[in-house]
Amino acid sequence: MQIIIHKGDLPSDVSFKNSVAVDTETLGLNIKRDALCLAQLSGGDGVCHLVQFDVTKPYKAPNLKKILEDKKVVKIFHYARFDIAVLKHYLGAEISSIYCTKIASKLVRTYTDRHGLKDLCSSILDVEISKEVRTSDWSSSELTESQKKYAATDVLYLHQIKDELDKSLLKVKRMHTAKACFDFLPTLIDLDLMGWDGPSIFAHR
Repeated sequence: MQIIIHKGDLPSDVSFKNSVAVDTETLGLNIKRDALCLAQLSGGDGVCHLVQFDVTKPYKAPNLKKILEDKKVVKIFHYARFDIAVLKHYLGAEISSIYCTKIASKLVRTYTDRHGLKDLCSSILDVEISKEVRTSDWSSSELTESQKKYAATDVLYLHQIKDELDKSLLKVKRMHTAKACFDFLPTLIDLDLMGWDGPSIFAHR
């Protein structure tokens, strides 16, 4: 695994051909209150790009935003609903061509309620990952080695997980349903950011 740190944005010469795994780290789970601190990206080649943001300054990341908005590049997330909302709120990124491993897992691994990234790495890839520094301070100007490794691990395995989940989706004939869920995510996120994050706007009451 190779980890490359960037401050504020990706360099203009960094690109991803067909797909890119994406994750974020924030100061908490309240999107409008808890600032975006880090964006992680990997092309599935063992190289992880960590884009570190100064939370005291305006967000300007045109190169990162361009990649996120490229419709030809599939963006692979685990729990896309949160990460896409964060990236839209702070960077203004309108993200499409989405794949969410958590949604795919729920559609095919119906025998379990364990759909976290740690669970998928363990059960699908037989890889154990650590979540020990998940709640650390991601706004620090210098990340610890443990933070860097944790952040990179969140995107390092997503391509492999996607490949295995795709096999299962095809086997149970739920690929079309998965794609429909992925395509609906931008609308769901718009509703979340407007304040309709619960109860569902589709609920009877």
